[in-house]
Amino acid sequence: MISRIGFYTFVAVLTGFFALPMLWLASAPFDANPGYAPRIPERPTLEHFSALFENDLTMGSLWNSILLSVASMVLVVGGAALASYALSRVRIPGRDALLYLLLLLSSVVTGTAAMVPIFLMIWKMGLLDRQLGVVLVLSGGLLPAAIFILKDFMDSVPKSYEESARVFGAGPLRILRDIVVPVARPGLATIAVWTVVNVWGSYLVPFLLLRDQEKQPAAVLVRTFYDEGGGAQLGPISAFSLLYSIPVVLMYLFVNRRYGFRLHGGIKS
Repeated sequence: MISRIGFYTFVAVLTGFFALPMLWLASAPFDANPGYAPRIPERPTLEHFSALFENDLTMGSLWNSILLSVASMVLVVGGAALASYALSRVRIPGRDALLYLLLLLSSVVTGTAAMVPIFLMIWKMGLLDRQLGVVLVLSGGLLPAAIFILKDFMDSVPKSYEESARVFGAGPLRILRDIVVPVARPGLATIAVWTVVNVWGSYLVPFLLLRDQEKQPAAVLVRTFYDEGGGAQLGPISAFSLLYSIPVVLMYLFVNRRYGFRLHGGIKS
């Protein structure tokens, strides 16, 4: 009995610890003088949001984040679907070793140690200070892990469906489009959400490759909400953080409601 009470107390304290930032994010944007601790605003106000909407640079950064996230999602989901389907259906020597190598590469391509050669490569390609360069780098870093994860979903598609389609003359691309993709749609949705979340919160790659502030995403531009002495402007930061988190939360709720996220074989499905 005592051990159970202790366990529930520990869980309650741990839950409260993780809930504090959420409570601060829900209260600080509406507080005229926000502090570092969550509290009920004494004088609720929308002045912090008004200041943000009047600043074209901060609101434009949210659009840049959406642009980078959607473009990367299309590349990663499309490339991962084609590659994982091929690896799932074609038996080649060393296939499993290749999959684990892809997973290893996913932590190397966009890592801090690789940023110097990536920067030089993007510069020589003429993509420096262009959002296309950021999309290509981020997509290349996420694609290996996406292929590794999505292959399990492709393996779960019954081959009998494809054999029936071949009888009626369907080619590989049509089978992938009309048979495999609809069945593996929850897996594709998982990869889509995972890609958007990673790109949405990416700081290092856009910071190094985009010099023009008008092209930078919100994750990079949030650093401007500090004064010359390094002090945080809590009002604008809290309001901007709330706006910054809404698109990803809405996307997750939509995809979760439509497809759901379940654990199957140690991988989301």
